[in-house]
Amino acid sequence: MRYPVMAALAACVAAVPVAAWSQSGYPAKSIRLVVPSAPGGGTDIIARLIAQGLFESWGHSVVVDNRGGGGGIPGVTLVAKQAAPDGYTMLLGSVGHLTFAPAIERDLAYDPRKDLAPISLAANQPFVIAATRTLAANNIQELIALAKKKPGSISYGSGGSGAASHLGVELLAMNAGFSMLHVAYKGSNPAITAVMAGEIQIALAGLATVLPHVKGNRLKALAVTGATRSQFAPDIPSVAESGVPGYVFDVWYGLVFPGGTPRAIVSKTSGEIGKLLASSEVSKRFAVAGVEPITNTPEAFGALIAQEIPKWQKVVKDAKIRVE
Repeated sequence: MRYPVMAALAACVAAVPVAAWSQSGYPAKSIRLVVPSAPGGGTDIIARLIAQGLFESWGHSVVVDNRGGGGGIPGVTLVAKQAAPDGYTMLLGSVGHLTFAPAIERDLAYDPRKDLAPISLAANQPFVIAATRTLAANNIQELIALAKKKPGSISYGSGGSGAASHLGVELLAMNAGFSMLHVAYKGSNPAITAVMAGEIQIALAGLATVLPHVKGNRLKALAVTGATRSQFAPDIPSVAESGVPGYVFDVWYGLVFPGGTPRAIVSKTSGEIGKLLASSEVSKRFAVAGVEPITNTPEAFGALIAQEIPKWQKVVKDAKIRVE
């Protein structure tokens, strides 16, 4: 099935001769790309852009298979535990599926370090700490000072217990030595709406969601959470440069195969993803979705997952986070 955004990308992705792939026997047929979320969301958009690019390069269709529900866990489990490790099933997972869930869920059916074969990072979504316009803090240092002066007086909203918007704030609070009252909502958008209404003071959300409200003077942006400023809003400082060195909170997406997929297939696919996402035209398409293309090697991606899980386990334990 062809989608408008996929068709638009087709004209701008450089094709790799199919013969170069067929000589090694892979791929020889269509590939399933599992997306553990419903159609239309950020993960789905990224997946369809990648699927179209790989189709243009490989000459075989890459079919996006949306598996929403259950926080994405069933979709990841499908790839980790049921799919054949033959290179014909991939997963586009997020930091939530691959590091948050293993740190939070007690009886998670999969271990990404053992049951999945990392291919490459694919995209990074910049997040921003946003505040109500009436908050007596205009930057991270002022927020920290205010929170320390009046413990428990500042509340922040998240998209739910254990969500990225929850863990990212708790990591900041631990790094800077302060605390705020957590209020869980059913999604990030209700949390942002609550901040604008003054019901709570702070929320952590995707920059693409927050920026229109900042420009419309309905919210103020205190800092972005990545290691550096975002290309989408270069005037907003990072948390690290705002006085909390070492703080980095990246919301990334990455591609994985089932564990045990042949190394040659993993390496070839990783290389192809690297070439695809290096295209300036692909970067433009990603920018429309509010994400930045980012790639690395299978080894580096595997190391990232292995490092992040214990980090988030500590945050979950220290903050006493429980997901019922």
